[in-house]
Amino acid sequence: MGAGAMSKQSEWARWNGADEVAATLGVEEEVMLLHPGSWGLAQRIEDVLEVVPGELQAQVSSETHSAAVEIQTGVHRSVQSAVGEIASLRCHLTELLEPLDLRAACSGTHPFAIWHDMRVAGAERHQAVFGSMRALARREPTFALHVHVGIPTPAGATAALNQMRAHIPLLLALSANSPYWQGRDTGLASARTPLFQAFPRVGIPRVFSSYADWTRSIDLLIGSSALPDHTYLWWDVRLQPKYGTVEVRIMDAQSTTEHTAALVALVQCLVRLEVLEGYASSRVLHAQEVLDENRFLAARDGTAAELIDPDRGTRVPVTELAYEVLEACAPHARALGCADELDLVRTVLLADPGAHHQRTLAGEDDDQRRLVAALAESFSPVAVS
Repeated sequence: MGAGAMSKQSEWARWNGADEVAATLGVEEEVMLLHPGSWGLAQRIEDVLEVVPGELQAQVSSETHSAAVEIQTGVHRSVQSAVGEIASLRCHLTELLEPLDLRAACSGTHPFAIWHDMRVAGAERHQAVFGSMRALARREPTFALHVHVGIPTPAGATAALNQMRAHIPLLLALSANSPYWQGRDTGLASARTPLFQAFPRVGIPRVFSSYADWTRSIDLLIGSSALPDHTYLWWDVRLQPKYGTVEVRIMDAQSTTEHTAALVALVQCLVRLEVLEGYASSRVLHAQEVLDENRFLAARDGTAAELIDPDRGTRVPVTELAYEVLEACAPHARALGCADELDLVRTVLLADPGAHHQRTLAGEDDDQRRLVAALAESFSPVAVS
């Protein structure tokens, strides 16, 4: 759909894709603000924003809850560069928080936060979410990792959106990093997933036949004032016309930059794989009920999950699926220069997945304050590569 064919209502959907090969990167991390000692959530985002220097204001921002802060990178061509900036931002944030007697950490949920202690941040957008979501917006905050991958054309981006749906359960399983909620072990690997599911317009989107189909569908929602703009669609994977990207949003925030690097590399390689090869099975692509069930299994069991493979007619261990995908991604990792980071999926995520690591830190005595203290300790890298 050319620019001239767009209605005035669809100006928001102009695709800002660069005339180059796909797969530039942007990364966003949602971070917990903490009181050291008690290790509870600190509802102090306004205090933090007041001390952010001008050169970082575009990269450090508020989120819906007052105990959350988002750090976001600029546009990068490599995983190493993007994660290097995330590491630098973590270090800067740690320095900014110290005089405020605050700390930071990353996890899909805060282990023992209680809803009645939560406050919604004061920014206009967050208050609009509160007005729309009502009590849902006062629930305990969830914290995610979002990865943007640049696609030159809207047609290519729509194809990538459709194909990436097939990989959402695997990415969730590998990133699951929120076993605790309201002071107890939920038995889930990612409690964040069902918690965030309470919001509308979340989950795995349907298949779109074209970019025009996608635009028309969202225009109806915007034009009828059901939502202010397309960014109020909180799907697990979505398009961002303003940036010319496919944004993968399913993943829990990662406690270390090493885990973040592994997932960023995997997402970048998967998008390139799908754009150039159309790797995902057509049966998986269109089997919404299979994808939804796999999403639940991944949230429940993490890397121990067995996901439904409709091509084989059986369930397959996540580890087996991960190795198959890593093999398919290997040539793309070499082309993108992220083979080392992609290999971290094997050596880090599969060897010591986030949910398992959190349970180990809490120990047999289930000391969740000790757990949060350890997460805060691992937040800021010792050195920025």
